[in-house]
Amino acid sequence: MRLVAVPNVSEGRDEQTLRAIGDAFASAGRVFDRHVDPDHHRAVFTVAGDPGRLAAALLAGAREAVARIDLNTPRGVHPHVGALDVAPVVYYDAGLRGAACAEALLAAELLARELELPVFLYGLLAGGRARAEIRRGGREELARRIESGELRPEFGPRRLHPTAGATLVAARAPIVAFNLELAPPADLERARAIAAAIREPGRLAAIGVTLASRGQVAQVSMNVEDPYAITLAEIVERVGARATVAAAEIVGLAPRAALAGFPAELELRGFDPARQLAENALDG
Repeated sequence: MRLVAVPNVSEGRDEQTLRAIGDAFASAGRVFDRHVDPDHHRAVFTVAGDPGRLAAALLAGAREAVARIDLNTPRGVHPHVGALDVAPVVYYDAGLRGAACAEALLAAELLARELELPVFLYGLLAGGRARAEIRRGGREELARRIESGELRPEFGPRRLHPTAGATLVAARAPIVAFNLELAPPADLERARAIAAAIREPGRLAAIGVTLASRGQVAQVSMNVEDPYAITLAEIVERVGARATVAAAEIVGLAPRAALAGFPAELELRGFDPARQLAENALDG
């Protein structure tokens, strides 16, 4: 089983830009999934590659993202600090943990050296520091914290890139990006209240947003940080106890275990087991 990178870029509306970034990732890796969300103004690519090659794929895609994405224009509802916002290297086999750490560090060094991006590490490469801790307050707050000396990037300049911000890099076990759309009359306030109620540090991160492209539908957007310990069915049950769940969505890959007992009656938008079940995608 190869290593996987899950680069998130802060662009979800310009198909020409997304195609160019995807082609660049594919120049040194295999892109087998792309999820685009115009409301979050974000795209998540899933790129597989052998150790020693995956970092080159991340650099190639990042080069296109930096050239084409200007964070000085509005970027949607999803928290972000960079054009290439996060670039985790994921190991689905525990035996590849060391290789994933090495690949992530190589990618961080390349992004900083070749593109002059400040790169912050998170997760196990940074003593367990969370993404949210770095992104708190957005790009302006991050710039202030760097200038004050409160935060210092592990790689690259001690300033944000003027248009591309900063990039967050990690090596990690798989998580599942999972969204639940709430049926009316649930609104943003309700989605935020539900997100706050179900969060579990180290296991489940959640925010509430609204989706303008779907008529201001409320959504609970989550990262399931330990999908082997908490199933998606359990999360549906928790959210469903507080509001009616209209549809679900998985962004990128999920291990088969995460879908155990998933309610058959709930629509799972666009889910393709061949591409999105990790065991199928990575062994296929």
